[in-house]
Amino acid sequence: MSTPKVAAERHGELNCWRITSADAELLVAQQGAQVLSYQRMGQPPLLWLSDQAIFKQGKSVRAGVPVCWPWFGLFTRNPEAVQAMYADGDGPAHGLVRGRDWQLLGIDSNDGRVLIEFGLPESQGNLPGWPHSVELILSIEMTEQLSITLTSRNLGKQPVTISQALHSYFAVSDVRQVQVEGVDGLTYIETLADWEQRQQHGTLTFAGETDRIYLNTPAQLSIVDPAWKRRIALTASGSRTAVIWNPWTERAAELPDMADDGWQRMLCIETANVWDELLELQPGALHSMGIRIASESL
Repeated sequence: MSTPKVAAERHGELNCWRITSADAELLVAQQGAQVLSYQRMGQPPLLWLSDQAIFKQGKSVRAGVPVCWPWFGLFTRNPEAVQAMYADGDGPAHGLVRGRDWQLLGIDSNDGRVLIEFGLPESQGNLPGWPHSVELILSIEMTEQLSITLTSRNLGKQPVTISQALHSYFAVSDVRQVQVEGVDGLTYIETLADWEQRQQHGTLTFAGETDRIYLNTPAQLSIVDPAWKRRIALTASGSRTAVIWNPWTERAAELPDMADDGWQRMLCIETANVWDELLELQPGALHSMGIRIASESL
C-alpha cells in the first residue's frame, strides 16, 4: 500500500497542506484548521471550494469545513448563556477561531489511514474577550471516508457554555436537482420567516434561498445527486442539530468570495450544537462532535 504524499503549499496568505493518497486528495489550511477541499480520485469533489475564494489572513475561506466555535452564527442570536461567556460586547459571527492559525500537531499514516491533528493553544485562556480555558483539538481522518472531529475539554474551574458547528460546504452538480434525505417529519427553525418553528414534510428540495435549523436530527442525513449519480452519506456524532443553507441568487451576488452562480454548485449541511442543544462543559468534561462523509453510487 502506497504511502500518502504530504506537500506544503501557500495559497494567497495562508499556509496549507495537500495530502494525496491512492484514493483521495485533501487540502487543509493552518488557519482555522480548515479543510478546504476533498475529492475521491476519479470523482467530482465532495467538499466545495469556491472559484472566487479569498485566501487572506484573518478571513475564513468560502470552502470546505470552517470551524465555528465557541458560538455559531450571529452572536446576538445565541442564547444568553453563550453570550455571557464573552466579555467584549457583540462578538463576530461564527465565533473566534476561524481566522486564527492553529498548531499542526501531526500528520500520521498507517495502512492507508491518514490522521491530521490540530490544536489551538489560544483557546486555553488567550482568546480576546473569552477568558476561559478549553483544550480544542480538530482531528481529520482519511480512509475510504473522511471523518472530522472537534473535541473540547474544559480545563477551567467553572462551567463553560458554547454553541458550535462544522460548517460543511458540499459540492453538488446543481442544487436545484438534489434532495436531502433523513429530514422528513423533523421540526425546523425557518430563519428566513422570523425564526418560525415548522415541520418538514418529505425530502428537502431547493427552489430558493434556504437557511434552516433542523432539530433532533437522526445520525445520518444524505444528499442525493442524480446528475452525478451519487449519494453523499453524512453521519454525525455528538450532535442532534443540522443547519442547512444555500444563499441562492441575490445573496450569492452580495458575497465577494462566491461567483454569482456559485450557489448552484454548493449546499451546506452543518453539523452543530445550536439553538436548544447548547453544550455546557463542566470542569474537566470533554465533548466531541464529528461528521463522517462517504459517497456511494446511486
